[in-house]
Amino acid sequence: MVEVINGIQQIGIGVLDTKTVFNWYRKHLGFNVLLFKDEAVASLMTRYTNGKAEKRDAYLSLNLVGGGGLEIWQFKDRLPAAAQNDIVLGDLGIYAMKIRCKDLVAMHGYLEHIGVLQLTDIIKTLPHSASFYFDDPFGNKVQMVQDSYMFSAEKSKCGGVMGAVIGVSNMERSIEFYKRMLGYTVVLYDDIETNGTAANKKYRKVILGQNRKHIGGFGDLLGPTQLELVEMLQGTPTKIFKDRLWGDLGYIHLCFDVQGMDSLREKAKILKTPFTVDSSNSFDMGDAAGHFSYIEDPDGTLIELVETHKVPIVKSLGIYLNLKKRDPYKTLPKWLVKSLGLHKVSKDL
Repeated sequence: MVEVINGIQQIGIGVLDTKTVFNWYRKHLGFNVLLFKDEAVASLMTRYTNGKAEKRDAYLSLNLVGGGGLEIWQFKDRLPAAAQNDIVLGDLGIYAMKIRCKDLVAMHGYLEHIGVLQLTDIIKTLPHSASFYFDDPFGNKVQMVQDSYMFSAEKSKCGGVMGAVIGVSNMERSIEFYKRMLGYTVVLYDDIETNGTAANKKYRKVILGQNRKHIGGFGDLLGPTQLELVEMLQGTPTKIFKDRLWGDLGYIHLCFDVQGMDSLREKAKILKTPFTVDSSNSFDMGDAAGHFSYIEDPDGTLIELVETHKVPIVKSLGIYLNLKKRDPYKTLPKWLVKSLGLHKVSKDL
């Protein structure tokens, strides 16, 4: 059976107001392609919403420089809860998203100019790479990473999502999971660091990459990815979503664009991390359709897998891209993927 991990499709962010978050990321970080917006009931996610099918509003925005998008997600009938305590590096779950950026110095200067909070200095993280952190206006931690990959030349100072920083409780167990389940076989970095606070607590940081032998569909747009796993070596980590629901404030899942869902389902069973949610045949999110499922990493961090079947190109004319019968190992023509730019939004919603 065919099985391809094309890249990170999007990272899910629980928010108070989808429009406000979309507008900020469109204006400042170039996520200006609104692929879809959809209001519906998340009937398949009751496992993670206290048994209640919650109504939600979701936007999917992309940055055509290259990388995954943002699934901006808002409860409609419930006020989303924030974490009870400050989230610290090494807490269990998605601590930050990683965004690719060719000119890190210019991006740092721009973010300093607009006054983002918790903007750190630029530090060298890998032999040929550097990064810095900041908080978006909604309390989400973002890591901007120096990376030269580019799908399309755009005005944006940065690209899309290239990964996530994830807190884990057992590094070796988590490395094995991400290696075997999602193909993160390349160790880019592995070292013991301190967190730079007065307490100077130690943690182990491992950065993993994928060996992208086979990609299809939107693989060129999504680009190379990396996962940064962090394990506290002193102190006890807290689950970031402890006593909260999927959809509450913060990073709710990391989503991979895949093909071969049946094969992945069998693999997940063998690895004893079975699908916890499975749309079985097809989901329909208004303008897009496909098959989605969820698995959990060893610490319960939610990983979404999406096999895309239909994407709108010119919705007003009824023109959609059907991916269901394409060669899963063949990427889409660049001109066709660039046509998603027809969904660009040039002003605030």
